[in-house]
Amino acid sequence: MLGMSAIADRMEPSALKVLLVASECAPYAKCGGLGDVVASLPKALRQQGVDARIVMPLYASIAKEKYQLQPEPPVRVLCGNGEVNGCGVWRGQADGDVPIGFVEHDRYFARTGIYDDNGYEFGDNAFRFGLLGMAAMQICRDRDWLPDVVHGHDWPTAVLMPQVHAWRKAGLPSGRTASVLTIHNQSYQGYYHPSAMGYLGLGAEFFTPDGIEAWGKINLLKGGINFADAITTVSPTYAREIMSEPGGQGLAMYLQRRSDDFEGILNGADYDIWNPETDRRIPANYRAESLIGKQTCKRELQAERGLQEDPAVPLFGIVTRLASQKGTGLMREALPWALNEMNMQLVALGSGNADDEEFFRWLARTYPGRVSAEIGYSEDLAHRIQAGADFFLMPSLFEPCGLAQMYALRYGTLPVVHATGGLEDTIEQYNPDEGRGTGFKFYSPTGQAFHDTIGWAVSTWYDRPSHVTQMREQAMRVRFDWETSAQRYLAIYRRVVARQRN
Repeated sequence: MLGMSAIADRMEPSALKVLLVASECAPYAKCGGLGDVVASLPKALRQQGVDARIVMPLYASIAKEKYQLQPEPPVRVLCGNGEVNGCGVWRGQADGDVPIGFVEHDRYFARTGIYDDNGYEFGDNAFRFGLLGMAAMQICRDRDWLPDVVHGHDWPTAVLMPQVHAWRKAGLPSGRTASVLTIHNQSYQGYYHPSAMGYLGLGAEFFTPDGIEAWGKINLLKGGINFADAITTVSPTYAREIMSEPGGQGLAMYLQRRSDDFEGILNGADYDIWNPETDRRIPANYRAESLIGKQTCKRELQAERGLQEDPAVPLFGIVTRLASQKGTGLMREALPWALNEMNMQLVALGSGNADDEEFFRWLARTYPGRVSAEIGYSEDLAHRIQAGADFFLMPSLFEPCGLAQMYALRYGTLPVVHATGGLEDTIEQYNPDEGRGTGFKFYSPTGQAFHDTIGWAVSTWYDRPSHVTQMREQAMRVRFDWETSAQRYLAIYRRVVARQRN
C-alpha cells in the first residue's frame, strides 16, 4: 500500500499503523505551516517505530517526473450518492522514507490553486476534500492496510471524523479505525452548502447543532471537533486561546465539551532542513560558537537585495503570508514610523493581500537602500533572510504555533513577536538586567506596542551589543525537536486505539 518501500517492509508487523490525510505536504504542495508539519511528523513517528503514511491530492502543480511518482491501480470510491469515477492513485516516497499516496481526480484536483483561484474560494471544496478522505480509506482497504488511526488536519480532512463515526455505527471495517484531528488554524472552518451531506455519506442525524451544522450550513471543522476520538492543536497557549471567545471563532463551547480529549502539542522544527551549520542555501555556514559565517550571510544579503552594505546597521527580516492574521495592519502603522526614527534596515519576503503587497512595494520605493521587498515566495531567499538578518519580525494578531520564529532562533536571528499562541510558548523574553532571553515580545496588539518593541531591539543592538551576542548564542541552542512532539502524539494514538478496541 502506498509504495511498500524497503523501509516500509522493515516495519514490525505489530507496529501501530497511522495514516495522515491532508490537503498539503511539503515540498509537494504548501501554503503554510500545515505543509511542513504533515511532512515532518510522520518522519518523526517512523523513528518511534510507527508505520506512518500520508495521503494527499495530486494537484496540477505536482510534477510526477520530478518526484518520481509511480502509478498504482485506481480505486472505486463509493460516496453517499454512488460511485466516483476517475480516481487514480500514485505513490511516492516523502522525506524520511515515508510512503505517500496521491489521489488523482482531474475534475477536483487538476486546478492551479489548492483551496481557491486568486483569492476566490472553490465552491465545491466540501466535495473535493470529502473525496480525498473517502479515497484515502478506500486505498487502505484495497491494499489490505487498514490504519489503526486516521489523523486529519484542519477543515479539509475534518470531515473524516464524522465519516469514521458513521462507518463505526454501520459496523463497517473502516469504523474500526480511531480518529484524531489536529487544528492548525481555527479561523478557517469550511462552511459549505448542506447539499454536500449526501455525497459525504452523512445522514440527517449529523446535520444538527451538536453535529456538523452551523447557521444552516455545513461546518466541516465543527463536525471534526464533535466526532473525533481525540483533538489536538499546535501549541499549548493556542489551545487555551481557542477554548474561549473570541479566539474560538464560535467553536469554543464545543472544544470545552471535548476538553478531556483536547490537547495542545507544540509543533517541531525540521532541523535537517533548517540548520545554519549545514544549510546549502546560504552563503556561509556557522554555529553558535562562531558567528563569522553569519556576518558573511548578512553582507551577502545586503548586497543581493540592494541595501547599503553596513555591518553596523541592524537588519530586520520578514518572511510571511501577507494577511491580517500576520499583523500586516500593525506593520503598516509601525514600520514607516520606525524607519523614520531609527537607523535600521528591512528585507521582506511574502505575498497575499494585494494592498499589503503594494504597501511593501511602496516601502521599498520610499526607503531605497534601507528596505527591500520581494513579492512572492522563494525557499532559497527565505533561508538567506533567516541567516542574514539580525532580527525577525512576527507581529501576528494570533499565531497557532508558528515555525518561522523557530527557524529564526536556530539561525541566531532574534524574533520580535506579539506574545500569542506558539510565539508566547517558544520565545523567552529579553531580560536587560542579565542579558538573557531569545527575543523581544509585546503583549498589546497595537502599532504603538510593535513600534516600541522594534525600538527596544534597536537600542539593545546599539547600546548593549554583548547582550545581542549572548542572546544569539542562547537562541541557537534552543531546540524544538519533533521527537518530543511525536512521543506525545504516539501517546494519544495509543489511548484512542485502546478506547476503540475496548
